Amino acid sequence: MLEKVKLNWNRILPFVFVALFALSRWPGLLPPDFSAVYALAFCAGVYFSRRLSWWLPIVVLLATDIGLNFYYQHKNPQFDVWSGDNLTNLAFNYAAYGTLVFLGRKFKPQSSFLSLLGGSLLGAVLFYLITNTAAWFFNPFHNPEYVKTFASWILALTKGIGGWPSTLEFFRNTFLSTGLFTALFVVAEKLTAPVESPADKVAGARAEESEPVEGEPATEEARA
Repeated sequence: MLEKVKLNWNRILPFVFVALFALSRWPGLLPPDFSAVYALAFCAGVYFSRRLSWWLPIVVLLATDIGLNFYYQHKNPQFDVWSGDNLTNLAFNYAAYGTLVFLGRKFKPQSSFLSLLGGSLLGAVLFYLITNTAAWFFNPFHNPEYVKTFASWILALTKGIGGWPSTLEFFRNTFLSTGLFTALFVVAEKLTAPVESPADKVAGARAEESEPVEGEPATEEARA
């Protein structure tokens, strides 16, 4: 009975993750860049099926980004959220989200808690480097601080542009929220994962042993 409950809960857990992510993007609910999105993208790569790991986070991201754009446009009509510059900036974020999903695909659900936590934090660092380097290099908002020099790139990774919190503050929130939400997701997944019986483990091991190695002829027993 317990295993059946675990199995059913494990099936709906991805959608619980998505609901928590959508809630975390509610304007003003959390500090800037403190969001479940980074952990969701990474954990989607780890736990979701290959197809679901790509389309589910992206669809939810698109839906929430469109909703947020309408909200910010209504709140500040002078700022054109649908401008090419702003959409280009969003495209950098989506490229970084794709990197997080891809990184998550390199891990297995059976990986240790510390391994998954470390992988997600590495993803947070990559997200920070990708988005800020792209903002500096392509400079979609034409910020005068971003010239093509090494010193300006370091500025983009540390201080950012005037009138906004420093880039390192955003990175701190990204790093902390990724670690927190990944820990919650991984613990929830491991607690609800069905326990593999000894018979299943033996059957899985035998299946791997009987599978012919690519490039080698199959044995007589396997051909029979």
